Amino acid sequence: MRARRFSSALQSSAPVFAALGDPARARLVARLCGGGQMSITRLASGAGITRQAVTKHLHVLADAGLVSGVRRGREQLWELNPRQLREARRCLDTISRQWDDALSRLQVSLEGGG
Repeated sequence: MRARRFSSALQSSAPVFAALGDPARARLVARLCGGGQMSITRLASGAGITRQAVTKHLHVLADAGLVSGVRRGREQLWELNPRQLREARRCLDTISRQWDDALSRLQVSLEGGG
């Protein structure tokens, strides 16, 4: 990834990292990964938090582009938007490669090869 494009991708992924930094939100995303569309009631079931808290967390996740909700009758169903997760993963993969390169250069330097 080119530096400017990477910087832009990292900046757009920052809300994803911030949203997933909360354990309750990370658990909600994990549940949505395997369950398709789910209601707030279903997401709150067994989560150890209230429906109101689930709703609040879902709105943070939606603001980060991770989930979206659709109204079905009186119920709001939520689903995962995997595109944002894929973009965030690409950013992390780039950072990982940069660290690997830096550590390799350090190793060469410490072994007297550079």
